[in-house]
Amino acid sequence: MVQAYILIQTEVGRARDVAGLIADLPGVVRVDAVTGPYDVVVLTEANTVDELGKLIVSNVQLVPGITRTLTCSVVRL
Repeated sequence: MVQAYILIQTEVGRARDVAGLIADLPGVVRVDAVTGPYDVVVLTEANTVDELGKLIVSNVQLVPGITRTLTCSVVRL
């Protein structure tokens, strides 16, 4: 199992809408609206890195209202 945090910037006033739409996507573990340079933080998981990439590119990045994403893979140290 691989996990990643996706840091999301949204259009002004769209954080709640984006968070609500992302929460229903398969592979999404947790969604939080936050303050600071990012508006929404999402914890995702998948069986492989390729599946995780498909989740991000084919599902998350297509949600209306998102302007930018930054993906941070979880590592086990």
